[in-house]
Amino acid sequence: MSGTARGAALALLAPGVLLAGAPAFAADEAPPPQSGASADSTASSGVQDIIVTARRRSESVQSIPVSVQAISAATVQTRDLTSLEKIAAATPQFTVARASNGAGAQLTMRGIGSNATSIGIEQSVAIVVDSVYYGQGRVINEGFFDLARVEILKGPQALFYGKNATAGVISLTTADPGKDREILARVGYEANARQLYGEAVYSTPLGDNWGLRLAVRGSKMFGGWYRNAAGSQNYPTLDVAKGFASTNHVAAPSAADQPQERELIGRATLKYDGGTGLTATLKASGSWNDTIGNGWNYSAVRCPTGATALNPAYKCDGGFKIYQNNFPVDIAQATPFARENGDLYNTYKSWQVTGTVNYDMQNVTLNSVTNYNWNNNKFGCDCDFLGGGVWATENASYHAFSQELRALTKFEGPFNVMVGGLYQKTKRTFFQTVLFANLENSAAPTGMRYVAYAKDSATDGETLSAYGQAIWKIVPTIEATAGVRYTHETKKSFFTQPYVNPALTGIFRPQSAAANGVLTGDQKFNDWSPDVTLSWKPTTDVMVYGAYKTAYKSGGFSNSAINSSLVTNNPSADLAFNPEKGRGFEAGIKTTLFDRQLRANLTLYSYKYTDLQIDFFNAQVFAYVTYNAGAARSKGAELELEYAPRSVPGLTLRGTLNYNRARYIDFIAPCWSGQSIAAGCSLKVNGIERQDLSGTPTSSAPEWTATAGVSYETEIGKDLKIGGNIDTRTTSSYLGSSFGDPYTRQDGYAVLDAGLRIGAQNDRWQLAVIGKNLTNKFYFIGAGTAPLTGAGTGTNNATLGDIIGYGSMPRTVRLQVTVKY
Repeated sequence: MSGTARGAALALLAPGVLLAGAPAFAADEAPPPQSGASADSTASSGVQDIIVTARRRSESVQSIPVSVQAISAATVQTRDLTSLEKIAAATPQFTVARASNGAGAQLTMRGIGSNATSIGIEQSVAIVVDSVYYGQGRVINEGFFDLARVEILKGPQALFYGKNATAGVISLTTADPGKDREILARVGYEANARQLYGEAVYSTPLGDNWGLRLAVRGSKMFGGWYRNAAGSQNYPTLDVAKGFASTNHVAAPSAADQPQERELIGRATLKYDGGTGLTATLKASGSWNDTIGNGWNYSAVRCPTGATALNPAYKCDGGFKIYQNNFPVDIAQATPFARENGDLYNTYKSWQVTGTVNYDMQNVTLNSVTNYNWNNNKFGCDCDFLGGGVWATENASYHAFSQELRALTKFEGPFNVMVGGLYQKTKRTFFQTVLFANLENSAAPTGMRYVAYAKDSATDGETLSAYGQAIWKIVPTIEATAGVRYTHETKKSFFTQPYVNPALTGIFRPQSAAANGVLTGDQKFNDWSPDVTLSWKPTTDVMVYGAYKTAYKSGGFSNSAINSSLVTNNPSADLAFNPEKGRGFEAGIKTTLFDRQLRANLTLYSYKYTDLQIDFFNAQVFAYVTYNAGAARSKGAELELEYAPRSVPGLTLRGTLNYNRARYIDFIAPCWSGQSIAAGCSLKVNGIERQDLSGTPTSSAPEWTATAGVSYETEIGKDLKIGGNIDTRTTSSYLGSSFGDPYTRQDGYAVLDAGLRIGAQNDRWQLAVIGKNLTNKFYFIGAGTAPLTGAGTGTNNATLGDIIGYGSMPRTVRLQVTVKY
């Protein structure tokens, strides 16, 4: 490489090595292939090696002491795994529950996760894109396409991924430019939602050392996945400024088909590879996602009377059906962030820049990853989700800057080390208005006339983290590693309700309240997370390992809570919550047998989690409180099999069987709405009803899950090949609630996916049909009591509330055409 070229690369990335994103590779290891090795590969050489970066270096999945599942770019396309929800629907023990507000999603792994109702709680399953952590649940609105691979890491991953990876990590790596020019165009149509989509990729070398890759995806739904069956609703308001004079308004039904999603995603990647160890990558991307409807998957699944309490004409029988109403038009036009026509909506926007520099020297590999990311989410929702006259609007933004530096030695001797450090600066801003109780105030400040109360909150965070790992090859077949990560965090927050309708100031504390009108938090956290592993390879095809791991999840401040005098007299303590921690053991054996025709892996694990972060929605008084559950344990076993017989080239059989028991060990918890004394709401803590959840399952924690699949591809004629796959996922029953509500139990179910494709042997073109959930099975991932339902909690005469579930995706069938040059 010339001095000029080297200087240009370093000048491009010099300011703090400001632009970064790929892991460091050891000199004697090749970087992972662009599309990765696929479990669905049709090669005739048996099961394919899978390259992962779970330990921040490129290694075979069969050679590392980590429970990890890898999905290649080819499999992502073959099975249409282009979103976190789709990945979860195909993955055992990983669930994604889409939510309308709060964090926007609940991500759960092995029964460990935080529910979605608080925007201040980050997820227990970390999402990492190109080595950068994305902590917000709203990341599910990102469309992930043109991927190189997906890695699903199960269990605590603090050493290499830092805070907020207590339950696991979903790591996505986007595609880089290759050495050859590539042009790809893909168009498709999904029949159920009447969705038209298209993708385009252009990748080309720029001279000898540079490469450019441009990728764009867009889609538009002309229909939706859920049917809105609501009718028009009258909504009379009482003006407190005029002696409660009444004015009637009409709330029309929201769109009949939802979500009518539109999206546009783009990514540009510039890569430098001088061929002498220095590589540099700059990635810039942006995403826009807009839906008509907000809580479009909120289905009424179980009600005491068989009909919803707020609207008895509405049946409560689940399915891909909702009951929601738009804002009355005149009210929408007077409310901040509502659409003028009253439509319910959700709009998500984001952009990010990531830069990576890798410098592979003789004995040391240096790596730098720098990122800035921003996202904004606005919505208008029918927030009782049953047309009962509760609406809300929200505007929330999140900014994050991070810089990570890492060094890995590669000495020929038995001892090597990895050391690294991370700096992160974040800011979250949050504003929300809530309309309910039929209230109006013609004397209110602009924008607040029909608002019951408004919320304004922000959190500034800063993280400093350092980590290191010693790698000792005791003998050629035995390796021991020991590492630790230190994390220091500060968070400064405030929360206030700048406006409360005068009729409600006895319930919701306004900003002007003499006491507790403005809540603040000044939090500092410190943590040490050690990790010790011992692995033995008696042969090249067998590895046995054991590990002790710990994890740390940031404490914080519940920005989207409510300052209600009905809940407590210490609201600042209710909004602040402590860090969540995990520790425990896992052991496993990884094998590649019968001349690499069979891959068989078995993992056993047991982890204890303390101060599990859980947000509670009090449906009766419409208030939120964040709790730290005392302790929970997740333990189980996972078996993974893959068989690719050499005697039948192109055939792959695969399956998993997973047992997981996730239970609270110690949690004196609030009672769910309408829970009677006989049902367990029999304790009093400071005069407030409580229940003992010790021994109760956590949320979204089925004891048994299994997957099974078969794929086959073969040549037909001279220039064609044909292939297909069938995959199933089965799960036992589980609770949708984090608070033990038995009425949120989802029965066991199975889903079926299948695909068929035909195309040119050289992949110049392909025609594919991709079906998911072909039996059209409705199920919910999370669930809770509907707002303003249930009564008499903690008495002998309690009345159950209505249960709303976060529903699944229905049957989808996609027809798509791909052309590649």
